Amino acid sequence: MRIGFDAKRAFFNKTGLGNYSRSVIKGLAEYFPQNSYYLYSPRPVGKNSFCDFPNCFISGPSGFFYKNLPSVWRTFGLAEQLRNEKIEAYHGLTNELPAGIEKTSILSVVTIADLIFLTCPELYKPIDRMVYTKKVNYAVKVARKVITISKKTADDLLSLLSVDPSKIRIIYPGCDKVFWNRIDSVKRVEVIRKYGIPEEFILSVGTIEERKNVLAIVKAIYENKIDLPLVVIGRATAYLEQVKSYIEENKIRDVYFLHNVTMNDLPCFYQQAKVFVYPSFYEGFGIPILEALVSETPVITSKGGCFAEAGGEGSVYVDPKNTEALAEALRSILNDSEQRNRMIEAGLKHALKFKDENIAKAYMEVYQGG
Repeated sequence: MRIGFDAKRAFFNKTGLGNYSRSVIKGLAEYFPQNSYYLYSPRPVGKNSFCDFPNCFISGPSGFFYKNLPSVWRTFGLAEQLRNEKIEAYHGLTNELPAGIEKTSILSVVTIADLIFLTCPELYKPIDRMVYTKKVNYAVKVARKVITISKKTADDLLSLLSVDPSKIRIIYPGCDKVFWNRIDSVKRVEVIRKYGIPEEFILSVGTIEERKNVLAIVKAIYENKIDLPLVVIGRATAYLEQVKSYIEENKIRDVYFLHNVTMNDLPCFYQQAKVFVYPSFYEGFGIPILEALVSETPVITSKGGCFAEAGGEGSVYVDPKNTEALAEALRSILNDSEQRNRMIEAGLKHALKFKDENIAKAYMEVYQGG
């Protein structure tokens, strides 16, 4: 079978939708090697180890016009190219499909990771909300199947966009295999020291933006005198200045922001952390939660939304606006080794439900018309 993917974020986005896209493609290439996978990218890729499979092929815009206007190609030129290259199923991995795909015989699939631009409109510029709304509305209208990565997003699709429920399929994401490999403590400490980080710390991972609520972690630690450093790993946005302003005003030390941790080094941080904290206001799923569970690290995350789907019964859930509750959860885990061990055991058991092979099988069922 010839299967195509919108691979823009798989190649150029290091977090979030990029991780999701890479995980889907790699799982299929490994567990269903008999198929051919075509990865469509608007820009030249160069050497990229994630798709180093003999059954993966990179394709991009052809012709002078589309090569010079790759974003136009991705929206308006791709459907014709898919037809010319005899693609049988095409998966828009990140909330959109190319115009005109409904006029082909190609089985079209789209993943809608979340509808944050509708549920939290204050986080987006009006023009961005308008563009996202138009793209998602078109995609869910013409797609033969709509994949969501949590029941929460599926519910949002039904209530906010009135998507035909027969189209929707929930397939939970997994996490990269690199997180499943245990690393000995000597190696972990060696890697962490390379970044100038002490051996014991509280960890949070994700883009440093208002929705992720990093400031709440800083406040919980500082205002409740929790004596452990905080390490935050993720891409910086303007929100970081707000967090740093609070840190400087209160002369807080031992808060570390890292923006360029490699994928190979990241598991060392997860496995070395005393606890992982993720008090986000809204997510489509929350893959970092799963990465922490796989790493055998206790998780504190938010009540409601999709978070219990990602965190399972072993995680602790708090109101993300309540820094006192967050601090209480931190103290409890840090001071109670029995609770910590119970959380690790339950978390790992939950994480085993998200194995790559099972996820790949679910996607193949969709591509084959199931």
